[in-house]
Amino acid sequence: MDKVVGAAGAAVADIPDGASIAVGGFGLCGIPAVLIQALYAQGAGDLRVVSNNCGVDRWGLGILLHAGRISRATGSYVGENKEFARQYLSGEIELELTPQGTLAERLRAGGCGIPAFFTPAGVGTQVADGGLPWRYDAAGNVVVASPKKEVRTFGGVEYLLEESITTDFALVRAARGDRHGNLVFDKSARNFNPLVAMAGRITVAEVEELVEPGELDPDAVHLPGVFVQRVVALTAAQVAEKQIEKTTISVPSARGTVHD
Repeated sequence: MDKVVGAAGAAVADIPDGASIAVGGFGLCGIPAVLIQALYAQGAGDLRVVSNNCGVDRWGLGILLHAGRISRATGSYVGENKEFARQYLSGEIELELTPQGTLAERLRAGGCGIPAFFTPAGVGTQVADGGLPWRYDAAGNVVVASPKKEVRTFGGVEYLLEESITTDFALVRAARGDRHGNLVFDKSARNFNPLVAMAGRITVAEVEELVEPGELDPDAVHLPGVFVQRVVALTAAQVAEKQIEKTTISVPSARGTVHD
């Protein structure tokens, strides 16, 4: 029942080349930065990543991306990463874009053993009709495109069929966790983390505070330990090392405060 692993490197040591990995976080909020760094040091490549976005240049998943270690990404937004855009448009990486709510439900459904579901999101667009560019070649030609999806009518409304997502591994970050793998997330840092954890066959959680079993109020647990196989306790320095995606500052002016 004690799922604590001594170090992040040991927790990701068995992730092989070609593995599929779901990664928690939204932008740079709640990302498992220490596990990502450990995976970079471990050296696995040809990774198929599922995450809302792919980090930013040289931070978060952007570290693996910049090293050429990601071959395919499934997500809903990649606009903050110039290197991702370069690789995608030059044919170095395959990208499956999906509506954000659909991505969340695909992960949750995978964790619940639901193979597919119907949703109205994307009906009447290329998400349903197919043809979204998944991969280009070096000359800019589309060589892999999204397939057409089944559309059915329920109660006079059209819905399209989306398949659930499960992955070989999942990497998440939590504010608190116990040795049994029960996790508590901090406000908006919860984001995709619980859904990602559910979708992974082997889920690794880095926790900012490790507590003993029984210290977490059962009503406060956001993710039960049944979904978590490995727990890594972060050091104080690792907890403190957080990047800000966009900095907002306030400066005084003659007419009041100006935000930039």
